[in-house]
Amino acid sequence: MPAAARPSYSATSLLDVAVQVFNERGYDGTSMGDLAAALGITKSSIYHHVAGKEALLGLALDRALSALFAVLDEPGAAEGRARDRLEHVVRRSVAVLDRELPFVTLLLRVRGNTPTEQAALARRREFDRRVADLVAEAIADGDLRDDLDPALVTRLLFGTVNSLVEWYRPGRGASADEVADALVEMTLGGLER
Repeated sequence: MPAAARPSYSATSLLDVAVQVFNERGYDGTSMGDLAAALGITKSSIYHHVAGKEALLGLALDRALSALFAVLDEPGAAEGRARDRLEHVVRRSVAVLDRELPFVTLLLRVRGNTPTEQAALARRREFDRRVADLVAEAIADGDLRDDLDPALVTRLLFGTVNSLVEWYRPGRGASADEVADALVEMTLGGLER
């Protein structure tokens, strides 16, 4: 009787499972043995694809961050009035969260315990700084209230966006567009002069 065939994984499918396990157990609480068990393969098979657990974390965090930074490079985020560009960034960030939910969830849970996590947190701060610059520009244009600090507005705005990882599930309930509409109305509507 032939031995049962082991599942075959690409680097992408391996990453998808690793992110699921990291989100369930926490990165620090996940061992290579846990990953191998979830994948149904040996630890050495994982090392065939990646250098180790932290390499998987780096790939996952880079996927989330690259998607968010790509939003900042879209024409809607680079052209026009700052307030409209800010709205574009908020809406598209919700779309990224919808498309990359497990990866963004993992990104929002890192605490800086490893060099990879520290690098991810530095990139998140750069994203926040660029959004805060947009907020400051919209204030200078007279489109947003001038009595609030742009960095604080950015933290509160993206704190709201980021809270979606706790309750939003693609395909169940409100669509990503409906969530983005409500979020823009509630947050930016309250910031307008």
